[in-house]
Amino acid sequence: MKRLSKYLFLGLTFIALACKPSVKIEDQSYSSVPAWAEEAIWYQIFPERFYNGDSTNDPQRETVAKAYPGFAPEGWTTTKWTSEWHQLDPWMAGLDTALDLSGNPMTSFGQKVQLRRYGGDLAGVLAKLDYLDSLGVTAIYFNPLNDAPSLHKYDAAHWRHIDRNFGPNPKLDEKLMAQEVPSDPSSWGYTSADSLFLDLIKEVHNRGMKLIIDYSFNHTGLQFWAWQDVLERQEQSEYQDWYWTNAWDDPATDSNEFSYTGWLGVPSLPEIKDTPYVDHRKVVRAFEGDVQSEQVKRHIYNVCARWIDPNQDGDPNDGVDGFRLDVAAEMPIGFWRQFRKDLRALNNELYLIGEVWWEEYPNKLINPKPYLKGDIFDGVMNYRWFRSVRHFIAAASDSLSPKALEDSLKSYASSTDFAHQKAWMNMSASHDAPRLSTALFNRNAYKQGVHRGNPDYKIHKPDQATRQRQKLFLAMQFTMPGAPQIYNGDEMGMWGEDDPSNRKPLIWPEFDFAPERSYPFIDDLRYDKPLFDTALFAFYQELITLRKSNPSLSRGAIEFASDLASGLLIYHRIYQGDTLIAVANNQNRWLSVDLPPALYQMGCFKPDSIGPQSFCLFRK
Repeated sequence: MKRLSKYLFLGLTFIALACKPSVKIEDQSYSSVPAWAEEAIWYQIFPERFYNGDSTNDPQRETVAKAYPGFAPEGWTTTKWTSEWHQLDPWMAGLDTALDLSGNPMTSFGQKVQLRRYGGDLAGVLAKLDYLDSLGVTAIYFNPLNDAPSLHKYDAAHWRHIDRNFGPNPKLDEKLMAQEVPSDPSSWGYTSADSLFLDLIKEVHNRGMKLIIDYSFNHTGLQFWAWQDVLERQEQSEYQDWYWTNAWDDPATDSNEFSYTGWLGVPSLPEIKDTPYVDHRKVVRAFEGDVQSEQVKRHIYNVCARWIDPNQDGDPNDGVDGFRLDVAAEMPIGFWRQFRKDLRALNNELYLIGEVWWEEYPNKLINPKPYLKGDIFDGVMNYRWFRSVRHFIAAASDSLSPKALEDSLKSYASSTDFAHQKAWMNMSASHDAPRLSTALFNRNAYKQGVHRGNPDYKIHKPDQATRQRQKLFLAMQFTMPGAPQIYNGDEMGMWGEDDPSNRKPLIWPEFDFAPERSYPFIDDLRYDKPLFDTALFAFYQELITLRKSNPSLSRGAIEFASDLASGLLIYHRIYQGDTLIAVANNQNRWLSVDLPPALYQMGCFKPDSIGPQSFCLFRK
């Protein structure tokens, strides 16, 4: 057998009209990646399910009724934070005979729980900043905070304001928004929710953390102010060229002929009009073009500038540190090029990350190369990295050998330069994918085979073998190029399949949760009590400390030196003369190797062996 010691010695044009019209956009390149991005430890917050810090601002029935499915039943109330996830709320009785916005019967659990609200808000985030500090995260990525009636906020009613129910006074904020002219930035004020968000930015920055927010400029919601004007005034609306409208209503007839295009055919998300039209329902690829309406582009710029420099003094330190751009590959890259130039002119350390995910769902992930040339994004959500590492660790749905994983990662790296590789977000889970523990508990193909279509898919509490695999995954995530991302709750030990069960309320240790009925749709019931996993939390802290204290792990080049004879994955991280050597064993048996004193070990319990599903780190 080859010995480890051998490897120790291997070598549109936006118009610059915003909250501060005097800002001048210079004609220059903004291709550099923000220096802070490569050292980021990302923590993703799904606000509605993070923590309810202020129960007085909880959503009301009239607001919920404006989101999917288009109504809220009589007796609707917010759901108790600690209630059993699969237990139907009393007000769900009778939903089986109701129809959603598309005319589909409301028979599935997934449809019904879209009506739930738990009351997570900005006060809850402020209350838990000490927790995030203690974990060690350095950057927060918020799912959308913009004003919207849904639980996820991708159906914006107002891009320019923070959601009314995330702030302290929803009724007052609604009145303030109604007094503004949405298309005129000079009329925009700051609501109570906006002001609380500015306080949050300040507190985050005081702790040395960064903060980015999520926007979907590809589409709006049905309550969006411009869409409402289009619905009312049809082709007479000054916003009629904002959206893909297929036919206008003929007032001379009794029927309504109005039709439009929603994102991927979803009627609750009317799509912003691009040039040219590209149908993304089967294949998604980067395409040249722009957003049709100059007014839309101007509005988007004004919204972003508002949060980049809130007090308009030319110093962006009081604003957000970047934007995550939803379904970015479904928008033309000409739009994104100008977007980057205009916003980086306001803050040249602004981080822009795109959701560049599927080329052909559910098997082919998109190559993000067109977006990572320095003229569009600084990083992408690196789902390709996640899928390959998951296959290596969990044999899901087939097993990747060390060499196959090495080849995959090298292929991904070839899509961009190392500066962008260091800044992309290496995913672990998200609001759009199963939680990490559940993804590793099952050996299905990525994003396929969930419980709804496969009764063998396990949705209960993962076992100890899965927890060991999760630790191996994390050890690799925190020692490879790319900024590691934590989806809120994974560090607590939460489990859950894909949407909606990846969006359960977080299991804070001060709460007593009802045992979760894990198989509610068959007779073989199992109950697991959700409990905060203090040992797992400490493991996350340990890895974060390791990464922060070793610059080679965030900045260093990577060289692979895998031991094909033993089946070990081996890679070096090299920075300014410092070489760290990582060794990962994805097999379920001990492997004999020479082990010098380890800088870090997870399962290296014997002096000459590395344990099953284990990881060791050495300094050369």
